[in-house]
Amino acid sequence: MLSVSGLTKRFGGFTAVKDVSFSVEEGEILGLIGPNGSGKSTTFNCVAGLYGPSSGSIRLEGREIGGERADRVCHRGIGRTFQIPRPFRNLTLLENVALSAYFGQGGKVDRAQCWRLAEQALDLVGLPVDPRAGTDGLGAAALKKLELARALATQPRLLLADESLNGLDQGEMEGAADMLRRIRAERGLTIVWVEHIMGVLMRVVDRVVVLDHGEVIFSGRPAEAQADRRVIEVYLGAEES
Repeated sequence: MLSVSGLTKRFGGFTAVKDVSFSVEEGEILGLIGPNGSGKSTTFNCVAGLYGPSSGSIRLEGREIGGERADRVCHRGIGRTFQIPRPFRNLTLLENVALSAYFGQGGKVDRAQCWRLAEQALDLVGLPVDPRAGTDGLGAAALKKLELARALATQPRLLLADESLNGLDQGEMEGAADMLRRIRAERGLTIVWVEHIMGVLMRVVDRVVVLDHGEVIFSGRPAEAQADRRVIEVYLGAEES
């Protein structure tokens, strides 16, 4: 479904990502992991259209999308969450998600369809569909759920989940991981999950791509990654220290 080939991203004289290549098969959950500063968020943002690649190719179902604006990437079927949820505080939960549904379809759906898509997304993540429910008082886990609902309402075929576990306690992390697995099953989505917290993620993803200093150092099954000497030294060793 997604093919990234030779992706390089420079910011002035700094190379954040260098010659990164990986593919994502339809229906799988791919973990894009690495320690802080490894280049995973930059790679993620290039795929999502926030950054244009300095060089390399990004193809969705065979079509080049590298360098396209984020809104066009969304309309081609890629939805994304953000590390730090920023909902519209003056809107209700339902209005927040309905707005995403309208945007994700390029304004081609009517009001009734937007509400229906919003209700479905909120129900899927376990948030209230009550039209009076607002964002006040939402904790970290609920804000992550709202962020996910907004992405799902755009009706993506490929979901980019950015740091979905950050700021959550162990129980909330387990719940978030189970939710992504259930969403994949119920919606038939393909998911790229960017994360630096490995423990829970490794029990959910089908494959992992490990980055360090902007380069791919491993690609394969989670169990193989956990036994790989370089991954242990660069990632697991750093986390244990």
